[in-house]
Amino acid sequence: MESRRIRIRPARESDLDEIIAINIECLPEHYPISFWLEHMYRWGKAFYVAEVNDVVVGYVMCRVEQGVGYLKHVTRRLGHVVSVAVREGFRRLGLATMMMLASMTALRDEYGVEEVYLEVRVSNVAAIKLYEKLGFKIVRKLESYYLDGEDAYLMAKDIGESLDPIKVPPLL
Repeated sequence: MESRRIRIRPARESDLDEIIAINIECLPEHYPISFWLEHMYRWGKAFYVAEVNDVVVGYVMCRVEQGVGYLKHVTRRLGHVVSVAVREGFRRLGLATMMMLASMTALRDEYGVEEVYLEVRVSNVAAIKLYEKLGFKIVRKLESYYLDGEDAYLMAKDIGESLDPIKVPPLL
C-alpha cells in the first residue's frame, strides 16, 4: 500500500489555480478571482489547504464578519466558512476535519472570532455529519438558498468561551 504524506497548511497565492480547479470540480458555486484574492489577503490566516504527497487536494476558505450571532443573539465577531472542498479521490481521509479545525483555531486565535457559521446543502449528508461531529448545530433552514433552488442549513458553533485548544482527532 502506497503511503500518503498529508499536510494541512495556510493557502498561498501560488495555490489559487489549483484551489479554483478543485472548486470547479467539486462544487456548483463558483467565484471570480477577485473573490478568492480578497479572502486570501484579508483573512489568509484562516484559509487552509490540504496536501497529499505535495499536491493540493482540498481547501477551506473563511472570512471574518461583525454581527449578531446565531447561537448567542449578541453582537460578536463571526467566522464564516465560505467554501470547503476535497477532491473525490481524497475524501474520507480526515482532510476536511483537519482543515476545519485549523481554520477554526486561526479564526479564534488570530482574528478573535467567537462563533463560526456556514451554509450547507440539505442534500449534502456527508458534510452535515462532518460539521455535526465538529460541534456545529443546525440553526435553521434557508429556503431556496442556492441558485439551483436547493435549500441550505445554516449551522453554527461557538468557539469563543473556551480557551482550550481545539482538539485535533488522531489520523486514521
